[in-house]
Amino acid sequence: MAMDLKEIESFIKQAMPDAIVEIQDLAGDGNHYSATVTSSQFSGKSKIEQHKMVYNSLKGRMGNELHALAIKTKES
Repeated sequence: MAMDLKEIESFIKQAMPDAIVEIQDLAGDGNHYSATVTSSQFSGKSKIEQHKMVYNSLKGRMGNELHALAIKTKES
């Protein structure tokens, strides 16, 4: 079963409460999303570390319920 926008946002915000999360359904199919995540928790971390933080917040759903997620991260 696919994840919806609100579910993805909820998981990210649980892991990073200060995050501003913007999510788009890229293909309209509920399987291909783009997320822009802005958080102070990204401060001092590389882009790879920032992206891992977002993937980790999804608790193993990436590649399962969530097929594709393009991530952009920004420090606040």
